[in-house]
Amino acid sequence: MLRLFNSLTLEKEVFEPLVPETVRLYTCGPTVYDYAHIGNFRTFVFDDLLRRFLKYKGYRVTQVMNITDVDDKTIRGAQKERIGFKEYTARYTKAFFEDLDTLNIERAEHYPAATEHIADMVALVKRLSKKGYTYEVGGSTYFRIAAFPEYGKLSHIVVDSDATFSRVEADEYGKEAPRDFALWKAWSEADGEVAWDTEIGRGRPGWHIECSAMSMRYLGEQFDIHTGGIDNMFPHHENEIAQSEAATGKPFVKYWLHCQHLLADNKKMSKSLGNYYTLRDLLADGHKPKAVRYELLSTHYRQQHNFTLEGLRASAQSVQRLLDFMANLRDCRGEESAIEALLAMTEVEFERSLDDDLNISAALGAVFDYVREANRLMSEGRFGPGNARQTRAVMERFDTVLGLLEEEPLRLDKELERLVEQREEARRARNYARADAIRIELRSRGFVVEDTPQGPRLKQA
Repeated sequence: MLRLFNSLTLEKEVFEPLVPETVRLYTCGPTVYDYAHIGNFRTFVFDDLLRRFLKYKGYRVTQVMNITDVDDKTIRGAQKERIGFKEYTARYTKAFFEDLDTLNIERAEHYPAATEHIADMVALVKRLSKKGYTYEVGGSTYFRIAAFPEYGKLSHIVVDSDATFSRVEADEYGKEAPRDFALWKAWSEADGEVAWDTEIGRGRPGWHIECSAMSMRYLGEQFDIHTGGIDNMFPHHENEIAQSEAATGKPFVKYWLHCQHLLADNKKMSKSLGNYYTLRDLLADGHKPKAVRYELLSTHYRQQHNFTLEGLRASAQSVQRLLDFMANLRDCRGEESAIEALLAMTEVEFERSLDDDLNISAALGAVFDYVREANRLMSEGRFGPGNARQTRAVMERFDTVLGLLEEEPLRLDKELERLVEQREEARRARNYARADAIRIELRSRGFVVEDTPQGPRLKQA
C-alpha cells in the first residue's frame, strides 16, 4: 500500500487517487533561461522515480510539466544576447529535453509552454476578477490575498492580513508592496517585444498564474499530485492554491510532494564558489549519465543531498556493479539453484520500501543484497541459465523504476578498436605476452577488457 508524505497535512497518507487506477500528476518544470543545473535535475529525477513507481504499481499516469518561457530572466537573457525572445528560449528548451533523455528521465505526456497558453491565463484572471479576488494598479492585475482566508495552509505560515510580508515582496514576479501578487503584469519598455494584447490589457502573465492555468487545462480543476522543489512551496505553490481554489471553490490538489535542496560540498551551489554544476559540466569531465542519475536518485527526496565528486565516483562504481552483474547473467553455466524464494523476498522488499514514501535507499539495498547473494552462488558454480533468466526478468522489472541497467554504449575511437582487435589476434596466436601488454595499454587509457564466451567486452575503468 503506497503511502506518501503530504506537505499539506504534514503526514504520510495512504495514496488514493481521485479516479481509481488513474493518476494525474503536475510537475513544476524549468525556466528556460540557461542550462538546468544538477539541483534542478535532482527534483526532476525524483519526479521520474515517482512516475515510474506509480506505473510499476499499475496506475495509468498522466503527467504535465510546464515550461516557463516568459519571465524576467528569459526577457533579460534574450536582450543581453540581442537575439529574438523565441530563439533564445528555444535554445534552452531544446537543451533541457536533451538533458532529460541523457538522464533517462521518462517524458511526461504534456509539456505546455507558458507562451502558448496566454488565453487560458487571461480566462483564469477574468474568472478571479469576476469573483472579486483581484484589483488593478497601473494596468497590472493583482490577487488580493486577504480575500482568501486559507492562505498559508500549505507552507503553514500564519499571514497577518494587515501586514506586509517580506518574502512575498522579494518575489521577482510580484510588485514591491504587501503580500498580494501579480496575476498579469502591464507592459513596460523593459519588456521590449514580449507582450500580448488581451482583454485585460497589454502585458504578460505573472509566474504563479501559469501553473494554475496550465494544470487545470490538462488535468482538470482537481488532480491527484503536485510536485516541485521545496523552494517552490512558498510563495509559488501557496499562490497556486489561492488563485485556483478562489476560482473554482474546490480543493486544488490532493497530495503535495516537495523535494529537498541539493548542496554541493555542503554549501549552496554558486558559480562564485566554484561548486556549480550543470549536467553538461559533469559529462564534459568524463562522468557517465547513469552515475549522475544514481547519485541524484539514491538519497530520499525529503532529505537534503550533499553532492560531491567523490560521491559521484562512488555512484559510478555502484552502477558498474549492477551492469557487471547483468553482463555476468549472460555467461552462467553452473548448476541450477532454488532461488525462487530469495527472488520473491527481494521483490517484496523492493516494493515495500518504495511504498514507504519512496524509500529508495532501502529499495536499492534490497537489490544489492540480492546481487551479492547471486554473485556468491555464481562463484560457487551453483547458478545456472534458468536462474539467470529468472533473475534477469526481475532485474529488468526493477529497472522500469530505477532506469539504470541499460548499458551505455562505449564510443571508441579507431585506435582503441584497433588495439582490441590486435589483442584478440594475439590471444588466438597464443602470444599472451603481447595480449597482456595491450591489456595494460588499454588500462592506461581508462578501459578494462574482459574476456567472455561471446568475445572481448570493453568497459571503462
